[in-house]
Amino acid sequence: MPKSNQPSLAEKYLVDDLPGAALIGARLNGILQKIDQGDTLTPLARSFLSENGLAALLAFTMDELDLQAFQQVAAQERSERIRREKAKAEEEAAESAKRAEAMDAAIKARFAAMENDPVLRRKREARELRNRFDIGFVDEEHYPRVMRLLKQVAAEKRIQPEDVAWLSTEAPDCWTEKLQQAWHRVEALALSEEWERTSDVWAAVNASGHWRKADQPGKALELTDAALAISGIAGKPKSALSTTRGGAMRDVGRLAEAKKLGLDAHMLTPTDFRPCTLIGAVSMELGDLAAGHDWYTKAEELGAERGAIDHELRSLLVRSNPDAQERLRAFLLAQDPERFRWLRSWGRKTTTQARSTPTG
Repeated sequence: MPKSNQPSLAEKYLVDDLPGAALIGARLNGILQKIDQGDTLTPLARSFLSENGLAALLAFTMDELDLQAFQQVAAQERSERIRREKAKAEEEAAESAKRAEAMDAAIKARFAAMENDPVLRRKREARELRNRFDIGFVDEEHYPRVMRLLKQVAAEKRIQPEDVAWLSTEAPDCWTEKLQQAWHRVEALALSEEWERTSDVWAAVNASGHWRKADQPGKALELTDAALAISGIAGKPKSALSTTRGGAMRDVGRLAEAKKLGLDAHMLTPTDFRPCTLIGAVSMELGDLAAGHDWYTKAEELGAERGAIDHELRSLLVRSNPDAQERLRAFLLAQDPERFRWLRSWGRKTTTQARSTPTG
């Protein structure tokens, strides 16, 4: 059906700016229909027009204005209504902006007061410190000591060995991986400074170990490279440097170099188990499981703890891809079914889950 070109009642009587003029069932729309049909308006309808400022329309219905005069006056009324509505909307927007600004100022003032409140500030700082190290609830009896130690580590200040022992045994939930990593970094920094100041090779060896545990093997490689360049280093100190450097090489995936360093260290100290464990781990990662097993066996004969070796094998399994995991699992079970009985339930699904929560 073609759309009619006839103006709507609201447009015809110049009240199209008023919502009720076009809304069927609204009071104004009903009055417009009566006017258009030539019906006489009731006193209530005339009162409605008067109260709503529709003087021109009221005068037109009472034959006080002809159509031309009505249209002129009604157009003026509509323009004035539109102007007033625009002014009202702008005023309301300005008032709303003022209220929002006042509320924002109040919120800022509240936060400023909280910032200056020493109690709230200490609580916030403590919460941020715990979040930094992934620490949740802390037992009330442990809280003061834990927070003191966290502040020391955060400030890169060393903590006493007895505090480390206490954290790992009495407050193990607080001795998180992130805190341990941060502590290793603090130790690495202190020992690196000691090495630079004194040229003590053992400070360099220990610093390298801590850099590795702080997940910064690159730092360990830089330090051990400088230490090994010093003339006159031989025997056990050079073996220890080569071993820890080999471990850092292994960390960054440079397995061939890691193995060579392990073999060099073993030649220097053939009765030390540490180079043997390095060579064993690297050999297995390179796929030579038999050689790796032989080196681990030799390490155990020289004094390496069986539990530490088994822990390293678990870590190796976790880091390996599924095919390598299955190959290593089958190999170890064939070597010693009783010792490695825990591997019987270590399937592909188990290792995939373990990958997200590694031990050690």
